[in-house]
Amino acid sequence: MMKYLQKLGKALMLPVAVLPVAAIMMGIGYALAPQTMQGGDITGVVGFIGLFLVKTGGAVIDNLPLLFAVGVAIGLSDDQHGAAGLAGLVAFLTVTTLLSDGVVTIIDPDMSPEKLLAFEKIKNAFIGIISGVSASVCYNKFKSVRLPVALSFFSGKRAVPIVTSFVMVVESAILYFIWPVVFAGLVGFGKGIMDLGAVGAGIYAFFNRLLIPTGLHHALNAVFWFDIAGIADINKFWGFAEGGIKGVTGMYQAGFFPVMMFGLPAAALAMYHTAKDNKKKTAAGILLAGAVASFVSGVTEPLEFAFMFLAPGLYLVHAALTGIAVFIAATLKWTAGFCFSAGAIDFVFSSQLPMANNPYMLLLLGLVFAVLYYGIFRFAIVKFNLQTPGREDDDVSEEEKSYVISNSDYAQVASQILEGVGGRDNITSVDNCVTRLRLEVKDSTLVNDKKIKAAGAAGVIKPSKTSVQVIIGTHVQFVADEFKKMV
Repeated sequence: MMKYLQKLGKALMLPVAVLPVAAIMMGIGYALAPQTMQGGDITGVVGFIGLFLVKTGGAVIDNLPLLFAVGVAIGLSDDQHGAAGLAGLVAFLTVTTLLSDGVVTIIDPDMSPEKLLAFEKIKNAFIGIISGVSASVCYNKFKSVRLPVALSFFSGKRAVPIVTSFVMVVESAILYFIWPVVFAGLVGFGKGIMDLGAVGAGIYAFFNRLLIPTGLHHALNAVFWFDIAGIADINKFWGFAEGGIKGVTGMYQAGFFPVMMFGLPAAALAMYHTAKDNKKKTAAGILLAGAVASFVSGVTEPLEFAFMFLAPGLYLVHAALTGIAVFIAATLKWTAGFCFSAGAIDFVFSSQLPMANNPYMLLLLGLVFAVLYYGIFRFAIVKFNLQTPGREDDDVSEEEKSYVISNSDYAQVASQILEGVGGRDNITSVDNCVTRLRLEVKDSTLVNDKKIKAAGAAGVIKPSKTSVQVIIGTHVQFVADEFKKMV
């Protein structure tokens, strides 16, 4: 399970890499034209530039679930083929169309507002990831299917999106019954902790972060931020609604500022410092951009999705720290609010509002949490050898980098290796890194090291009972391509 989560995490790197720049553009645009989030008319050249930057960044951020559907499908497919991405797109469009509010109200015209709200939130990261995973499974299984002559045009990869669409019809039927129940359960849970004061705020924040990968955090947000249960924390703080209480209103927002402005950037620094030396530059690209996006605009997904599947235990720690930060801010009645997210831009604007109460103390709290995040993340990553960005297990020695397999008949090499690992029936997955063919096998006792080395491999490594790594050298991609055809 952990290996699959790590593979999913790597697959998410493709769409996640797009997010930081989009988030920074939104942050700059919001700074130039705060009216785009807070309401009001857009005027002047600077205002329109800000508007266009917000909308340009939003074109990516607002379609994050769709990017996940395509990126995950490609990343989890056997050969990272574009047809898998197309299937991911088909999967997402199918389920979000069938479960859109316009369609479900036709099925059930008397649907309750609470149930309808769930379907209005169907375009979320969870559905995107599920669509990508489903599409990749369909692609890996049906990419080589052969149909009768009359239907031969639809054979192979062309069949995958078609099969995927039918699979998503079934999944949509299941989600039609399950999704509103889960969504309503979270709303009910949120209402149940309303009367717990600062403790309830901390519990809410913990689950807010914990539910980010599923998109179900929207259900909790609706309870505390908007007017589902009468709290309307955002609207009352910004003066969009009456009934705010200084020092209380904003308690469900304030504690996020120390985490998003200081905690997560410090975690990014810890991940950079613990990255392997030959991967620091690569890790810096995603981590630095993600840290800037988190600090400036409060968009945390570029950082969170960079490690939540690679190191889920570390993400659990992050969720707990967020809950603690919100609890402390609520207890001490330090309040600030946001229209967009808990970044520096919203902090500057909200700290001037009447409902703000000792907002600058949140900056001091942020420095404390920066130290906590850095120390805890660095310790956990090193202690448990977590595969955060820049620590993936595909390091190779200089000998491996310079090794060139003598036999250029890669199909023959692949065939001999396949025989050496017990045949196609013994293979459960195939992958490769820079120099190694990475295999998962059912029965490790069938693996014959001598046969594998006789094929020209430089060596055989067995990290676990079911994992086999064959050192091929820099031509591994050619051998891997032939190997995948055979299995």
